Amino acid sequence: MAVAPGRVALVRTGLVIEVPTGHFLGIFARSSTPLKRGLLVANGVGIVDPDYSGPNDEIMIQVLNFTDREVQIARGDRLAQGVVLPAPRVTWQEVTEIRPVARGGFGATGQ
Repeated sequence: MAVAPGRVALVRTGLVIEVPTGHFLGIFARSSTPLKRGLLVANGVGIVDPDYSGPNDEIMIQVLNFTDREVQIARGDRLAQGVVLPAPRVTWQEVTEIRPVARGGFGATGQ
């Protein structure tokens, strides 16, 4: 398969995975993929929920070709890796006030 410059493509893996209840499968780029291949996992981190496990729910990886050339992907190329992580259920509570101290802005530690 070929990914055109500046384009996003779905790469088939041939895998159908049943993620355990209370977990998710995170799809992360391999550290060498951007440098060696010119590809990024397009959505940053892919999330596969436990209910995405039917017979036709194939895991696919969105890749972005950020180069100015076509990138070829062959069967068996290692572009990403998966990690099964816990996904605790939380209950949100609406409040009228929050803590009075702010961190000081986006990315700031206030120091």
